[in-house]
This record gives sequence, C-alpha cells and structure tokens, in this order.
Amino acid sequence: MRKTRVAIAALAACALTLGACSGAGTSDETSTSEGASEITVLMVGNPQMEDIQKLTADNFTKQTGITVKYTILPENELRDKVTQDVANQGGQYDVVTIGAYEVPIWSKNGWLHELSTQMDADAAYDKADLLKPMVTVASGEDGKMYGAPFYGESSLLMYNKEMFEAKGLTMPEKPTWQQVADLAAKVDDKANGTAGICLRGLPGWGEGIASLTTIVNTYGGTWFEKDWTPKLNAPEFKEATKFYVDLARAHGEPGVAQSGFTECLNIFSQGKSAMWYDATSAAGTVEDPNASKVAGKVGYVYAPVNKTEHSGWLWSWDWAMPKTTKKADASWKFISWATSKEYEQLVGKELGWSRVPAGKRTSTYSIPEYKESAKAFADITLDSIANADPVNPGLQERPATGVQFVAIPEFQDLGTKVSQEIAAALTGQKTVDQALDAGQKLAEDVAKKYK
Repeated sequence: MRKTRVAIAALAACALTLGACSGAGTSDETSTSEGASEITVLMVGNPQMEDIQKLTADNFTKQTGITVKYTILPENELRDKVTQDVANQGGQYDVVTIGAYEVPIWSKNGWLHELSTQMDADAAYDKADLLKPMVTVASGEDGKMYGAPFYGESSLLMYNKEMFEAKGLTMPEKPTWQQVADLAAKVDDKANGTAGICLRGLPGWGEGIASLTTIVNTYGGTWFEKDWTPKLNAPEFKEATKFYVDLARAHGEPGVAQSGFTECLNIFSQGKSAMWYDATSAAGTVEDPNASKVAGKVGYVYAPVNKTEHSGWLWSWDWAMPKTTKKADASWKFISWATSKEYEQLVGKELGWSRVPAGKRTSTYSIPEYKESAKAFADITLDSIANADPVNPGLQERPATGVQFVAIPEFQDLGTKVSQEIAAALTGQKTVDQALDAGQKLAEDVAKKYK
C-alpha cells in the first residue's frame, strides 16, 4: 500500500510541479540513432566533472569521433535544470548527472534508460567491480541500474593538522559532535581570518540540508516517523538544529548561510578553516597540491556522532540517460568510458592520483599509486560507505529510504523550503523554533498525501 501511495504521489508531484510528463513512455526503439557525432551532457560543477571536461577531447572524442558538448552548473542550479528537462521530457540533454535521490523515483516514472543491459553485455566494463552500495543507490525498484556511478561518497570530518598541533589539540578518530564543538571553540582564530569549522548553510535540499540531516539522525531525530507523522518540531530535531546553528554562528565561516560544498572546499583548501564536515569525495581535491594549500597537512576522521554508532551519508553522482535522447548508443559509449577502470587510470596519470573519481569500484583501492595518494582517507571512505544505512540511518524506523534525504518526490521542494527557514536562523532573522515550526507545517502538508 505504501508503494502504491508513493507512486501516486510521484505522479501527482509531476503533474503539479513539473508540467507535462506524458512523454515518459518513449520507447528505446525510437530514442536511438546511429552515427551520432555530438552528444549534450549536463553535469554538476564539482572538481571531478571539471576534470572530465578537460580530458574528453584528447581522449574520448579522439577514440570515438564523438564530440561532447558540456553544460556545467552549480549544484542547486543543476538540480533545477535537470529536473525541468528530464521530467518535462524536454530532450535537451543526452546525458545528465543525477544521484541516489533521483534514480529510484525517476526510473519508476519511466524517465530514464536502464543501463544494466549494456553493462552486462560488456565484459570489459566489469559491472561486478562496482561497490554494492553504489549499485543499490543507482538502481530502480526492478533491480536494474538506471545510473552509472561516476564517483561515490559518504561524509567525514577533515581537520588541519598544523593548526591542531599549534594549539596542542588531538582529534579523536571517531569524535562526537560535542567534542567537535569544543575543538572548534579552541582552534577558532577569527582575528587572523580562520574559522573553527566550515559547515554547509547554503539553502538547498542537497546542500545545507544534507549536512544538517545527518546531525538530526544521530541526535535521534527524523523528518517523518514510520506512519508519516512529521517530527521537525520534535525535541530531537530541535536539539540537533540548535546545535548546528549555534556551532555555525559561533565558530563557522563568514557568510555560512551562503556557503555550500564549493564554498567550503575553497575555504578549507585555502587554510581559512580548521575543520570541515562534508563529503569523502572532497578529500581528493584537498590533497591535490595544485588545487589546495593544505595538501599533506590534513587529517581525516569519521563523521561525528551523538547517539548513533555511525552518521555518514550515502551518495553517488551518476551518469544517467534520459529516455528522450535520440543518441543512446553514443551516450552509452560516453557513460561507459567515464565510469571505466581505464578512465580512472587516465585521471591518475594525467591529473594526479588523488583526483581519481573514487568510491565506486573495488579495484580502485588496489591501484598502488592511488593507495599511496589516498592513504590518509581511503579506508575511512570505504568503511563509511559500507556503514551508511539508507533504510535505518537513525534511532527509529522510517517510512522512506535515505540518509540525508527522504526518498519521496516532494522532498526536493520540502527540503529546499525548510533549508531556507534554517538559513534565516543562521542569519539571526528567525529563531530555530520559528524556523522548525514553519518547516513542520510544510511537512504536514506533504504527510497528508501519504497517511
């Protein structure tokens, strides 16, 4: 019954917020064409995506004759653009980057090509080499893969070892959030332009809300109980949010309400923050001396906890093929190249081994050069990915899967609107209680569709 309601809600959300979705049933037979000389790719503007743009012409295009026209956007803009194009069957792009949130919902709506057939048919692709958690989050309810993982991640805490040593401080391997707050107070040096910690505060369900929700989980809170009762103004959710807001306001980076992944990556890499809680995938850029002033000076520990044993999120950025593409063969050639073992070798040799898009293949962690470059964070990354539980990420049963999100179509809008309320608390325009009371009302509206 719950699955039926989710399906109905997905269609309703499509009709209400995304416009005409009737073209979702486009058949494979009408969506392919031979001899395609150019494909269009829409992707998020993260370092790994910027790297593939640099390498495409001299490698993929040279090998296949297929030109790739890239559009790169910041995360929030990417999510809006890709949703509008794919859900409305716009057909502007042949390949897009989406993630663990979109794949199961969009595949169920019939918006994506399944990719398992191509993967299974290509022995060299070695589908069995993909990490099981990444296969799971890139698959639909039918068990087929609709996304090909470009890189996978959990979350961890990074800290500047030189700053800690200068203060005589020690970071536990598995810190609590309270320990992190205490350390942030001691290492904070705003007089010299250094924040105690960098935290995402930028509005967006995949930006500030991702980090905050992991804190909510480990504090014993949840967005919804098993019966879809919203819990945003419950004591546990409030305690976690107050902790997050107080820590960010007291010891976070300047302009925290405008800081997302990209901003914190720049702040931490420039030595302007002593700690940073974010994606494991960020470590590769942090350790690249061509992109980071703190390369070789960073320590990595597990995502901080409170009441749970683990609290890291689970995500993959996946290449997906909208059903509307008329260049499916060429698109698959690009996707298979971009997610292959050979591509990882290319990145390592051409750009540096720390920049390999990791977290998706078992074999990556057997490459001697990668093991050496990633020795400070590779084991924590793999262990955090393995221990991230999208079914039971907190202390109570959930009505939908997801560690740092709720896997329902409405969460894209709900999470973003709540994040705007939290941003108002970060800037002092509202109290946390006011922000969460407003969020509770929004969640109650969503819950009515599922109860």
